[in-house]
Amino acid sequence: MYLCTKIVELQLDMNENFSLTLKEWADEDKPREKMLDKGKKSLTNAELIAILLRSGRQGKSAVDMAMEVLTSADNSLTTLSQMEFSQLSGIKGLGSAKATTLMAALELGWRMLGEMNGSRQPVINDSQGLFNYMVRMLADLDHEEFWAVYLSNRRKVLGRQRISMGGITATPVDIRIMLRGALECKATHLMVCHNHPSGDLKPSRDDKSLTERIKEAGNLLDIKLLEHIIIGIAPSGKPDYYSFHDNGLA
Repeated sequence: MYLCTKIVELQLDMNENFSLTLKEWADEDKPREKMLDKGKKSLTNAELIAILLRSGRQGKSAVDMAMEVLTSADNSLTTLSQMEFSQLSGIKGLGSAKATTLMAALELGWRMLGEMNGSRQPVINDSQGLFNYMVRMLADLDHEEFWAVYLSNRRKVLGRQRISMGGITATPVDIRIMLRGALECKATHLMVCHNHPSGDLKPSRDDKSLTERIKEAGNLLDIKLLEHIIIGIAPSGKPDYYSFHDNGLA
């Protein structure tokens, strides 16, 4: 009987040790303390996520859970930001509160990227500049959208407009709406972009045909089409793009 009691006590001790909250860790192992001592850049992605989760579950620390979350997204923060609430909350021990906290933090990251790119790119000269300016708007969508960016003669951004929003594989584009926006902005140059949620950045036959029609219609109004890019999440898990101009198609 004494031996059985000791075995039970040992099991309880082991369970307690393996379910420590961040407050119970050694100081050198605590992500918060590590951040304050060595700076935020010293933390791994898992440790940063662990701070958001705050605690683990029975048998798993917060960092262990954070690593599970990252594994479910192929260790890609971009992929993680695209996961739905049902996917995140379905991870054992995560729950709705932690899932929404994580989703909020990732969305703030995307919005910060948009602010940085928006303030840093008042002038767009090439495909990379257009990608930097529009990646926040399009990269993580699960449906197609088509946008136009209106530019002055010196390539200064005068405005941007979502022309259409469609399904997973296509979105209709009314060129008249696009050119009306250009005229309202007094634009002399035009760049357009859309996204491929599938991640396949190769242009379709319709994409090529649309580019030609936009170019021809713009020429009639002396509005030059400079670029058309397709934005998406590449197989590497990072946002990327295809440029019509760089490939001789615009």
